[in-house]
Amino acid sequence: MADSYHRTFIGIDYGTRRIGLARSDPTGLIASALETIEVRSITDAVQQVSEVIGRHQPDGLVIGYPLHMSGDKSAKCLEIDSFIRKLSAQYAGPIHREDERFSSSEAADIIHAHGKKVGQDKKRVDRLAAVIILQRFLDEHPNG
Repeated sequence: MADSYHRTFIGIDYGTRRIGLARSDPTGLIASALETIEVRSITDAVQQVSEVIGRHQPDGLVIGYPLHMSGDKSAKCLEIDSFIRKLSAQYAGPIHREDERFSSSEAADIIHAHGKKVGQDKKRVDRLAAVIILQRFLDEHPNG
């Protein structure tokens, strides 16, 4: 019997200046790049991400969480926790934290493997990092 349950997620690679975004297909199996937004503050980040959420109506969010190699929280995790608290006031759905260690370097490696240079196109790296973060989550949680 075919499963008709649809679940769409938005993946977030949070940065102080740029936020990479990805979106899953309706089956929740495949992540693809959505966009990169430029932000000026955490308040601006919450507003812009909330607008994207409003356009796509996801069932959940997956945000990259940059733990140290030891598994301890990094300083960036504390900033992301603050972002999540503020975003939770705008979005009532679940927000999942996904370990994002190596996602940006993995994104750069993929870009290089395709014969391209990262150079000034950091936005591409941010989008691809969001795809990697979201795809990891989808692969680790195949049933939601």
